[in-house]
Amino acid sequence: MKTRFNRARLAALPVALSTAFASFATFAQSAPAAQLKDTFVTATRSAQPIGDVVADVTIIDREVIERSGAAALADVLARVPGIEIARNGGAGNSTSVFTRGSESRHTMVLIDGVRVDSQSTSGGANWQAIPLGQIDRIEIVRGPTSAVYGSDAVAGVIQIFTKKGQGAFAPVISLGYGAYNTQKIEASASGSIQAFDYSFGVSQATSDGFNVRPINGQNPDADGYKSIALNTRLGFQIHADHRLEASISRNKNDAQYDSGLTRDYRRINSVQTVSGKWLAHWTDRYSTRLVVSGGTDRGEEALNGSTPILSYDQTKISSVLWANDYRLDAHLFSATVENRRDQFLLVGSSAVPVGSAFVSREKSQNSLGLGYGWSGGAHTVQLNTRRDRDNEFGSKSTGTAAYAFALTPQWKISASAGTSFRVPTLYQRFSIYAPPTPLLPELGRSIELGLKYVEGSTDYGVVAYRNKMTNLLTFVSGIGPCPSGLLPAATRVGCYANTALAQYTGLTFTASQRVGSYRLYGSLDLQNPKDVTLDKQLARRAKQHASLGVDTRVGAWTLAGDVLLSALRYDNTTATSAVLPGYTLLNVSASTALSKDWKALVRVDNLTDKTYQTISTYATARRALYVGLTWAPQ
Repeated sequence: MKTRFNRARLAALPVALSTAFASFATFAQSAPAAQLKDTFVTATRSAQPIGDVVADVTIIDREVIERSGAAALADVLARVPGIEIARNGGAGNSTSVFTRGSESRHTMVLIDGVRVDSQSTSGGANWQAIPLGQIDRIEIVRGPTSAVYGSDAVAGVIQIFTKKGQGAFAPVISLGYGAYNTQKIEASASGSIQAFDYSFGVSQATSDGFNVRPINGQNPDADGYKSIALNTRLGFQIHADHRLEASISRNKNDAQYDSGLTRDYRRINSVQTVSGKWLAHWTDRYSTRLVVSGGTDRGEEALNGSTPILSYDQTKISSVLWANDYRLDAHLFSATVENRRDQFLLVGSSAVPVGSAFVSREKSQNSLGLGYGWSGGAHTVQLNTRRDRDNEFGSKSTGTAAYAFALTPQWKISASAGTSFRVPTLYQRFSIYAPPTPLLPELGRSIELGLKYVEGSTDYGVVAYRNKMTNLLTFVSGIGPCPSGLLPAATRVGCYANTALAQYTGLTFTASQRVGSYRLYGSLDLQNPKDVTLDKQLARRAKQHASLGVDTRVGAWTLAGDVLLSALRYDNTTATSAVLPGYTLLNVSASTALSKDWKALVRVDNLTDKTYQTISTYATARRALYVGLTWAPQ
């Protein structure tokens, strides 16, 4: 079958890559080699040299984001090892991000340290509503980190950082235009004045879009989107040992979607974060962080061209974190105390009159976390444990243990094991789709082995992992196992239940290699995301996916190209007939400095105009040209 990424092509892929590239590479390592000397925060919540981080991590900097010309955050993440995406159409539509084949809700998201999550439906971040324009850096941790962050961090953590001001006043303005009448404008300014530093940004993107549901019975119009994002980050250095920081970010994404021949709907997602921090170094060894933060995720449904909102859901998360680090030579001891409160409100739905409260609930968690890290000679150790007390589910303890050993200055092996959990959302617990018996938290148990080689500009790696999940939450259709009694029998469509046992196993190969003036990079994931109860491949995740790339300089131009490959997927777990064929996408770009203050980017995504789907009946973008111009005075 021509449309499938068949076994023969997959079998030949490792040979072709080893011949052409000498190995596979991570997308994030497209940054200069010096990037690896940076500190990494997300893995343990404490700043560490990247070489001391035992976890499987990736860093994406602003240069990589700009060169990608991506329309949305998910398009950047799709090139990262261990990550796949699925989307209901274009860049502004509902998006899922699967880390190591796990559920989208199992990847925790932070913006400048503020948790972003939704208590609506099955939960997780609304990826389509997270702004891309003002992101300065992304840190990605693959693997369970509940022992550091508590609920949600089952498959990993993605933390987004906005720009921090430093040095002289630095304005930046970027303009872009692309296919489907896509228009982008971004403006930012940052700098510092004595003890005060600042960064401000605003961005807007609009697109006429394309017909995202080209099937019978659906409106054949184009489904566009518009988004606007604002962010502010301020800092004040009281003196050498004490610093105050504050940050605010807000993004509103308004996207069209179809529901029938004549009805055209809009989904309006807004994500807002705010935080205040006090960073204190009391001695050379002891430091603390006090962080007060809040995140709001709001989703609204409306008819296109109509002002009244049909329904809305809103999640507010507020938290207080007190973190303590004590360094004793090569040893780092940490302790965190955290309080989290979730509030959820859903107003209006197809089941109740508009204006009525469908769900109005809240819950809280208190936690204590302890950590220990040590790096000496060829050895690196990282231990973490955390105790969470949920006012609904009682107490839950999680832990991770990780160890790395440098065989030589170039070769390092690592091993880790950990437990994780995620509690059901308030929607799952208290909506009309809640079961008659209480739901249980999802529980994970993971092991991981890694091998890495680094020397100069050469970087090879392989990670093997297994994550077993019990009490996996699914929506069960029909009234058989779910006689909740909250709806009339004629209108019952199902309910949520802890029905599944899932297992996520896989191998991730990564590497980068410079050959003359060419830098070659790529990654290959061989995974088996499986519903063990049904003995079926989990929906919308491929067993094999890969990313390959190359860039070089020709005169004043930087030329780059990458290929994304995915094997077939199934649109749902129960029906293997719902096949989403595999696909291969080719993207190319060229960038140059027009002068010391101006640079230009030209990018073509899906150069071969491939027709493919990540969700059944939903189209994806065809060949798309994007042209960008940036002014950044030196």
